Amino acid sequence: MSAVTLYIGNKNYSSWSLRPWLALKWAGIAFEEHIIPLAGPGYGKAKIDEVLAVSPSGRVPALSVDGVTVYDSLAICEWAHERAPQAGLWPSDPLVRAQARSAAAEMHSGFAALRRDLSMNIRRRMEKAPDFPDDTRADLDRLFAAWGDLRRRFAGEGPWLFGARSNVDAMYAPVATRLRTYAVKAPAEVEAYCNTVFADAAFQDWERAGIAETWTIQKSEDLYR
Repeated sequence: MSAVTLYIGNKNYSSWSLRPWLALKWAGIAFEEHIIPLAGPGYGKAKIDEVLAVSPSGRVPALSVDGVTVYDSLAICEWAHERAPQAGLWPSDPLVRAQARSAAAEMHSGFAALRRDLSMNIRRRMEKAPDFPDDTRADLDRLFAAWGDLRRRFAGEGPWLFGARSNVDAMYAPVATRLRTYAVKAPAEVEAYCNTVFADAAFQDWERAGIAETWTIQKSEDLYR
């Protein structure tokens, strides 16, 4: 058996860590979890010494498999699919699979304003959404359009974005928590999808751990306060 270790950040804050963690859990791949608190010297500059010791990019998540490091969230999700193809982390139809990879890649490289202004903070709940700038509102509009289109197209195959649970959902799960945290009003199909994420057993395990954490990152805690 391969020795598999996933290095992640604080569960309350680290959206990129949640993504491959879910993929590994959904694929039924056994792994050791190692949490590195994302604060202190080097935070925000990819220069935390403990992270650099396990990830050449200075960022988590990072997956160690028999001494080989995979240090990107989407790459780890791809590895999980190849390690456990029976888990169905990508759709089986080639054209649908290509669309799923497009959707995952859009999250991986896009939505910069949304990620800037709606940082992940699982245990926080705002009573009213902030007055977001135009570029953030545009990201939310694009998100709602993308999710709505996928749910309408694949609703007959299940409650996830492409019907069955997949790596696409692992990539977008942190966004569902952000909409909840910042009290964002969303269309009914978006709310229903978020509830699907929140009901997932693996997500709930992560959420409970995030709520129980004692670490705080003050910049995130003060955001929109």
